[in-house]
Amino acid sequence: MKEAARPEDVLAFADAVLSGETNLNANLANIAALLGQFLPRINWVGFYLLERASGDWVLGPFAGKPACTRIAPQRGVVGAALGDRQTLVVDNVLEFPGHIACDDASRSEVVIPIISQDVVVAGLDVDSPEFSRFAAPDVELLEELCRRLGTHWQSFHWY
Repeated sequence: MKEAARPEDVLAFADAVLSGETNLNANLANIAALLGQFLPRINWVGFYLLERASGDWVLGPFAGKPACTRIAPQRGVVGAALGDRQTLVVDNVLEFPGHIACDDASRSEVVIPIISQDVVVAGLDVDSPEFSRFAAPDVELLEELCRRLGTHWQSFHWY
């Protein structure tokens, strides 16, 4: 069983990662690993990044089983949340119209947009094998983490 961490500890670790590194891939990989380690009862966590040329959301660093590589705008939970520019918590993905089942074990999902300079540049996607897994404290932690990522986003580089 995973060891749950206090939200302030997760955010402190994330701040330490983000303050010392500007490589986008390294930062997102470490954040995905951090959440994968300290968020109990999840089966997948990762990022989808905006591909400007196509407008698609393309898989970035993640922790979990192999995932859907490309999600078209407004498709699935990821497309809906990022297209609407707001957090989307789905208690039962089996009832979500157009849900994209990358992992058949997923039962609930939360997606939070990462906004930089008023543009949705990416999204954090977290899945759980439990129905109604994502309560307010988890959502608040993930939203704050995404806000911090958005604040740092312009200083990130991909080499």
